[in-house]
Amino acid sequence: MASMAAILSKTPFLSQPLTKPSPTSDIPFAAVSFPSKSLRRRNGSIRAGLIAPDGGKLVELIVEEPKRREKKHEAAELPRVELTTIDLQWMHVLSEGWASPLGGFMRESEFLQTLHFNSLRLDDGSVVNMSVPIVLAIDDEQKARIGESKRVALFDSDGNPVAILSDIEIYKHPKEERIARTWGTTAPGLPYVDEAITNAGNWLIGGDLEVLEPVKYNDGLDRFRLSPAELRKELEKRNADAVFAFQLRNPVHNGHALLMTDTRRRLLEMGYKNPILLLHPLGGFTKADDVPLDWRMKQHEKVLEDGVLDPETTVVSIFPSPMHYAGPTEVQWHAKARINAGANFYIVGRDPAGMGHPVEKRDLYDADHGKKVLSMAPGLERLNILPFRVAAYDKTQGKMAFFDPSRPQDFLFISGTKVIYYFPKPNPTLLKFIMVYLLIKSLMFFDFSDAHISKEQRKPARRFYVPRWMESSGGLL
Repeated sequence: MASMAAILSKTPFLSQPLTKPSPTSDIPFAAVSFPSKSLRRRNGSIRAGLIAPDGGKLVELIVEEPKRREKKHEAAELPRVELTTIDLQWMHVLSEGWASPLGGFMRESEFLQTLHFNSLRLDDGSVVNMSVPIVLAIDDEQKARIGESKRVALFDSDGNPVAILSDIEIYKHPKEERIARTWGTTAPGLPYVDEAITNAGNWLIGGDLEVLEPVKYNDGLDRFRLSPAELRKELEKRNADAVFAFQLRNPVHNGHALLMTDTRRRLLEMGYKNPILLLHPLGGFTKADDVPLDWRMKQHEKVLEDGVLDPETTVVSIFPSPMHYAGPTEVQWHAKARINAGANFYIVGRDPAGMGHPVEKRDLYDADHGKKVLSMAPGLERLNILPFRVAAYDKTQGKMAFFDPSRPQDFLFISGTKVIYYFPKPNPTLLKFIMVYLLIKSLMFFDFSDAHISKEQRKPARRFYVPRWMESSGGLL
């Protein structure tokens, strides 16, 4: 089996819509899915050929190599704004063109359009989707330091210049309005709000962004962080004629694997020659009880190595965006960004980008609203939405299968815990990671470096800690 490094060699892809699925096809489709040459979208016909990024081209904001030293000297002379970890993640997103055609942190007009319309109107009158604000907050002291300057330098927490923001605009940060419009609630306990908004400055600064060099994390995972341009090259190299993207923020389980392999089979039946899966885990901020990125990537790599997913028809890459947990509003952002990477199909599951209500014992969003919103969202007409088919454990087959409502008694809707009891011959790769995942969830909030402290003194830990025996578990991982 090819190694992951070889599979993910950093090398636009052609999207060629073929025939419309027959009425007997049992894969569910949303209103804009699987176009044919005769199918009309809301603003014109869908044509075969390269699926263009939003706005017509990728807007990459990284300074060219010969100019970097000069730009760093310029940055040293400008008023400084220090970035948080989440700010740096958004800078990464902007720099590679995931938010194309956005050219920097949002000015007020872009912020308001995003907040109230979930879209941006371009100079030519066309509309592109943009559902979450990509903004940079500053406080009163920073605003005073900037004064009348029209340019500022952005620095990381180590004091290194990382970008220049030009032709700036400073405007009020309406936190309550932003939270209410993005999440549909101002209830306390929203993870992103607590991390990035509540204690942020009362001003927002927008402008044209120049990132001084490509963003690297030096965490052993940079080889997975392919930009939209790099993904397009890789997909073209593989002669992809359809790309179906699947985002997740936790390990792949049996239901996911079944869905992804079945989606490829259906696309082949429709006449596509080489559909490629973009398995695209989110790599930015996630809440404390989600599985950490490095553990997820170990599992994804193992899934390919063991052939659960075919490495020849799967590209695994990290999506650098932070996670809002803003349900139907945020899932539009997730879908829009994949257009810029070349995907023309997007798999959407139950309650995408959702979470439990932070105060009440219920989900924050209706589980079906995400897929419904995606089928109607402005600016996403070119994207084909594939609603997640419900998978469950079929007792008659002894494996995961798609739920058949004509024989509900034969299916078990099981949690990770029940997997261990019900699977007589589970896939060993997936089961190993289910077991690790369950253990992680049970240990997530304890700092084992303070094991000598009494139970009463020990505090929940925001970081993820792993006992030493688990780090060297060898055969388990």
